[in-house]
Amino acid sequence: MSGPLEKQREFSPAYRNYALGLLFVGYIVNFVDRSILSLLLEPIKLELALSDSQLGLLGGLAFALFYTFLGIPIAALADRRSRVKILAVSMVIWSAMTALCGLATNFWMLLMARIGVGVGEAGASPPSHSLISDYFPVDKRATALSIYALGIPFGTMIGSYVGGWGADELGWRYTFFLVGIPGIFVALIIALTLREPPRGLSDVKPALSADTQADPKPDAPRVSEVLNFLWAKVSFRHLSFAAGLHAFVSYGASTWNAPFFTRIHNMSSTDLGAALALVAGVGAIGTFAGGYLSDKLSDRMGDKRWYFWVPGIATIFMVPFQLVAYLYDGTTAAIASLCIVAIMGSVYLGPSFAMTQALVSLRMRAVASAILLFVLNLIGMGLGPYFVGILSDFFTPTFGIESLRYALCIAVLVNLWAGVHYMLGARSVRGDLLETEAMNAKLA
Repeated sequence: MSGPLEKQREFSPAYRNYALGLLFVGYIVNFVDRSILSLLLEPIKLELALSDSQLGLLGGLAFALFYTFLGIPIAALADRRSRVKILAVSMVIWSAMTALCGLATNFWMLLMARIGVGVGEAGASPPSHSLISDYFPVDKRATALSIYALGIPFGTMIGSYVGGWGADELGWRYTFFLVGIPGIFVALIIALTLREPPRGLSDVKPALSADTQADPKPDAPRVSEVLNFLWAKVSFRHLSFAAGLHAFVSYGASTWNAPFFTRIHNMSSTDLGAALALVAGVGAIGTFAGGYLSDKLSDRMGDKRWYFWVPGIATIFMVPFQLVAYLYDGTTAAIASLCIVAIMGSVYLGPSFAMTQALVSLRMRAVASAILLFVLNLIGMGLGPYFVGILSDFFTPTFGIESLRYALCIAVLVNLWAGVHYMLGARSVRGDLLETEAMNAKLA
């Protein structure tokens, strides 16, 4: 019977990188299916005669409510059962429901299909984060999670381009079919080729012999225990609120960017899709840089607070560029400002999830990730797009077509609040990490 060190050797660096790459592709599929709606909102609005509040509900709360609330029980299952199987089944569900969006003939049918997408995607990130945390050691984990998170800009980039082109050339219904079906084949590859690593694989210390190591097999704690454990850590409370508020702005803006440029700058769907694809692609720089810089600065300075300072600085720095993007009338300048916003706005992903994984024990990781996603997506994805839509309808009698511009400007100011939470969380993270490290040492 092989020991923990032998198990480490079974998962070679090449295989770990393959696994990360496959999870990355799965996350691309996730965000193509999630973000495609934004480019299709205007043609859907015209055909189904919907208000901005209804569009905001479709782009936010309808998806996020089920996505967030189901994420925690699915994550709890992932801490006990095969994470690979859970991920593959979830991908089949969300891909099929994306395709079914194209069959909707009224608001309620489209709403139910979007809820189905949210149900499926609830089983994506928590198992993936947990797998990556077992594939990669703590000193490389933020970088690995940032590479995985590159699925967000790349998926958004593909979704934007295909959505814009599809809206003009295929119509919104066939565009949903086009992006939904391929995910089923990716799910099949995951199910057939991705191997389940032992829990805590990358937390085994190679300096110790196999005889002195035991594969950690304590029972996975209940969700309430993980929640109480994390909530007792002041750093996590600030981290979760910071990420949630940041996502409030991010999802609110990204959902409404396409309607904004259509209404205010009179861009065609094809040109707009290409422009927003460029913005999303440039944002990949920040997604990777956030984790890489946090890892490097933390290691060089010997201070884990950089995992809070890096995203905090980026979150505050991006606000002026967001205001320029929505207030300046020049299309080129607005797109250029959004490129800077995309870089700064994606910095927070790797550091936030890496710190969440580091703050908990080995068998809490999937649930911990789901708890952060719960706060992030309920505040961000659920309320952000809906808030902007409601504000836009509220301002319409006064500002007419310009109402969306001012709704977005009010929303982006929330990033200042998010930045404050990152800075406050940095004050207590070192002590919180020491407590968790001592606990994990007893379990190893």
